Amino acid sequence: MPKSTLAAKLLLGSVLGLCASLVSAQNLPVTVAVAGNVATVRVDLPTQQTLAEVILTFDDSLGLNAGSLGVSAQLVDVSDPALLSRLPDGSLNRPDPSFPLMVTIEPPTLGGLSFQRTVRVEVHTHALAYAAGSQLRLFKAPLNGSFRDITDEIAPGSVRARGTTGGFSQFLVLTDLRPTSHVVADKFARLQSLIALLPLSERGPLQMSADTAQSAMDQGQYGDALAALDQLRARVAARAGTAIPSQWRATRDTDNQAGELLAATATLSFSIAYQRDFGR
Repeated sequence: MPKSTLAAKLLLGSVLGLCASLVSAQNLPVTVAVAGNVATVRVDLPTQQTLAEVILTFDDSLGLNAGSLGVSAQLVDVSDPALLSRLPDGSLNRPDPSFPLMVTIEPPTLGGLSFQRTVRVEVHTHALAYAAGSQLRLFKAPLNGSFRDITDEIAPGSVRARGTTGGFSQFLVLTDLRPTSHVVADKFARLQSLIALLPLSERGPLQMSADTAQSAMDQGQYGDALAALDQLRARVAARAGTAIPSQWRATRDTDNQAGELLAATATLSFSIAYQRDFGR
């Protein structure tokens, strides 16, 4: 048996054994290292085995350090009704029992953290196995709020679940068994709702690109849909920080509209490409 496979099996056994002994959510040890615009969070089990790494890559951060991030991690009960009620569909979205990890990133108000545009979030673990066409997804929620899919890539190694966000705070890796067409529809609705919050002068061109993408999807023209979203993303990136607000601050007194639009477009593009490639 390859060493990587053996290590994954041992890690899985440790996680399952620990979960079986849990009565309620249990906090796990975390270690945070920061280099430039990248923060790497190591999440360990009480057995001192590493369960996951969470890598945060900021477009442009200020005041980024271990204390300003406010990171914590815990194992959750995958059958907890309170948790399942926060998911889009508790019967089709469930944490894998081999990786019931929730990471919370809630920067303290006076910690001094701010950033422009987006943060790329990667959750890397050996407790899950990668397969082409995987239905594993990275979900995000506001603190104690509803989770939504923010995935823009699922990569091997064993699993690297990646997504983009314009803010924080709680993250889960789930298996998403919802039809991709339903996911795409939900993501289009969110994109449209974000565009509707913009000033009229900014709304028009973005609305046109979103409508073009949605019309192309309705006709099964995946390439045209993705091209229209690329056009939308490029305009938001060009207008960010000038015509479209693009800053997130720990004081929560700004609205990072550009970051949220860029993140919504990235995850929608992922789901459209997934439907094109795997048809489910």
